[in-house]
Amino acid sequence: MTESAAPEAAPRTARARARAELTREIVEAARRQLVSEGPSGLSLRAVARELGMVSSAIYRYFPSRDDLLTRLIIDAYNAVGDVAEQADAAFARDDYLGRWMAVCHATRDWALAHPQEWALIYGSPVPGYKAPEDTIGPGTRVSITLTQVLGDALQAGRAPAETEVPEAVSASMQGLKDFLPYEIPDSMLVGGVMARTQLFGHISLELDGQFTNTINDLDTFFDYVMRVTGTSLALA
Repeated sequence: MTESAAPEAAPRTARARARAELTREIVEAARRQLVSEGPSGLSLRAVARELGMVSSAIYRYFPSRDDLLTRLIIDAYNAVGDVAEQADAAFARDDYLGRWMAVCHATRDWALAHPQEWALIYGSPVPGYKAPEDTIGPGTRVSITLTQVLGDALQAGRAPAETEVPEAVSASMQGLKDFLPYEIPDSMLVGGVMARTQLFGHISLELDGQFTNTINDLDTFFDYVMRVTGTSLALA
């Protein structure tokens, strides 16, 4: 007796397809405006004008500028999360330093190709905008990927020498500890947070031009800094 095939998903109606297509066009127009005007300059009226829509019509798709901004933020987080996870998956699970370096480089490459979207998610907060909880999951994907590398290395017996962490610092990380699926020594947890800060801060400084006239070969310098950072976490 053969198993019955799973039922196919019902095809979308013409109206649903049209709505999805117009939503995509709105998001793409908003992304172009993000590049030219920056996050603070995003305007539903300007997006509607570019698409030849009356401004009232666009509110049926995104009730406010913040709703559209949230969509752009989630899309950006998911885009950089995708490349980070794909880079990690390309390496053997026990090649911890290789995985670490691949994730760091993939994150930087995405940022260099999408500087305005990077600024949207890792730059200065947009005045008047409060990110909803919907952004939390997508926003942690790169960090979770990096933490997974550290966790796998730790479970395999790779760990830097433990150093004493002040009780107040340990207590301050309780929210992070509750979030992680397994226990990580405080000193390694601090090291992981420092490494994440090193990665995101380095990329942001580079995009802001802070290394101009001081670092001549940005690719080589980034590779070295991330390698030193990974090695300090006993990934090598």
